[in-house]
Amino acid sequence: MNEINLLQTIIAALNEQASAEKAQHHFRFFKTGPGEYGEGDKFIGVNVPFQRKIAKKYFRDINLSELEQFLRNEIHEYRSIALFMLCYKFEKANEPGRSLIADFYLNNISFINNWDLVDASAPNILGCYLFDKNRDLLYEFVHTNDLWKQRIAIISTFYFIRCGQFDDTFKISEILLYHPHDLIHKAVGWMLREVGNRNKDAEMVFLLKHYRQMPRTMLRYAIEKFDEDLRQQFLKGQIK
Repeated sequence: MNEINLLQTIIAALNEQASAEKAQHHFRFFKTGPGEYGEGDKFIGVNVPFQRKIAKKYFRDINLSELEQFLRNEIHEYRSIALFMLCYKFEKANEPGRSLIADFYLNNISFINNWDLVDASAPNILGCYLFDKNRDLLYEFVHTNDLWKQRIAIISTFYFIRCGQFDDTFKISEILLYHPHDLIHKAVGWMLREVGNRNKDAEMVFLLKHYRQMPRTMLRYAIEKFDEDLRQQFLKGQIK
């Protein structure tokens, strides 16, 4: 299948599943109104399971140049499916191939511009790639004023967490402790909860030091899996 036919085939499959009703829901759910974090984003109303199905079917056949056309598209589902394909490619690639994909990811990072796009790709590509490398890039991202780069920084550490490494999650969480946006509060709380799922003592040490200064949403996400008595003690500031 040539490049034009492949792209047209994928687009046709997505358009066949498009739903105006779902698109309207996505406009609201992903905060696309004026002044909101997803302002101006466009949707055609294709659900994620179908996107993953198409991505898995075609990721071996599509090249990075073709993927870039999807990733730079104004339609959210096109960017999403491009990132699913990129993750599948990264998983199957050798080390030189992974380096090429990581560079591609970073060169197109401005198009990874909503929380679902970050969450679906950052751990599996950037986190995995940086696992055995210098991780200064994540700290560069967290010190920018770019909401999505900051979310990429903390969510990328999910890969480290899965591998039993928590230090970068804690360091980046400390930097983001006073961040004004709830999308960062949720991301940090989520990563702390994931640490706790693997090592509750490690999460407790961090929480005991910082929980009184945490935004409420961050704390609620972090302690979501605690038993109710302990959760209430944290929420009421009774833990010392």
